[in-house]
Amino acid sequence: MIINKKSNLLVVTGPTATGKTAFAAHLAYHLNGEIISADSRQVYCGMDKATGKDFSDYMVNGKQVPYHLVDIVDPGYEYNVFEFQKDFLVAFNSVSARGKLPVLCGGTGLYIESVLKGYRLIDVPGNPNLRANLESKLDEELVDLLKSFKTPHNITDISNRKRLVRAIEIQQYYADHPETDRTFPEIHSLIFGIRFERELLRQRITDRLKTRLSEGMADEVKALLQKGLKPEQLKFYGLEYKYLTQYVTGEISYNEMFRLLNTAIHQFAKRQLTWFRKMEREGVEIHWIEGMLSMEEKVRMALQF
Repeated sequence: MIINKKSNLLVVTGPTATGKTAFAAHLAYHLNGEIISADSRQVYCGMDKATGKDFSDYMVNGKQVPYHLVDIVDPGYEYNVFEFQKDFLVAFNSVSARGKLPVLCGGTGLYIESVLKGYRLIDVPGNPNLRANLESKLDEELVDLLKSFKTPHNITDISNRKRLVRAIEIQQYYADHPETDRTFPEIHSLIFGIRFERELLRQRITDRLKTRLSEGMADEVKALLQKGLKPEQLKFYGLEYKYLTQYVTGEISYNEMFRLLNTAIHQFAKRQLTWFRKMEREGVEIHWIEGMLSMEEKVRMALQF
């Protein structure tokens, strides 16, 4: 029943709202594995509902599948791909050393690609002069500038100007400086993606948003603000945090928040799919599994590889 014996890493990915975590947990359960999260926002403590953290997904047959890189930094901190890769290596080596199978799970394409391609990353310092030069540019101009760089960067969440400027700052540093050498383990990955038909995925996204709002997603944002986080700090994280912060601070109405956020998440899912297609064009093989299958059927299909 063991998956391809040459593989030392399983990867589960796909756009938002496809049930990746539960599927990854079931695979890990059957294969004596542990989850390593590849989600750029689930690293933050207390940012749960809006980031899609559902700890029940890690429960399989009454047992919790171990997971890593969830709830590891405080809100307000600006975690990045350099730190993710460093933290991934620690988790990967620890899981492997204990004879377990690492299962990388998430929808942040850049994080996943940084592992699969073994990017040699640099801890990029701030560049005040560049930031000053970018101040006069429109957001659309910043997006175009980011896309013009040869080295890939995460463009799936580009709704926050501060994130855009930081992304350009990193890419400019890469362009001006040679990459530093970083040892990286030899990765032999087997990659699965969960997919739904477009209209069904759109409905899942909207339904999930309604559910999370009914479960108090706005209250979570209020609590973070009450703890001392500034609105701009929360808006930095984009998507739910951008629009919910605007709502709870009175900038927009509830209906406007829902409309804007729902549209933004649909656009985010589309950009995720574009990223995965780019990975496939560049030679990364993703074995897509239909999301409408039962969990038992999904696992059975995966175990055939």
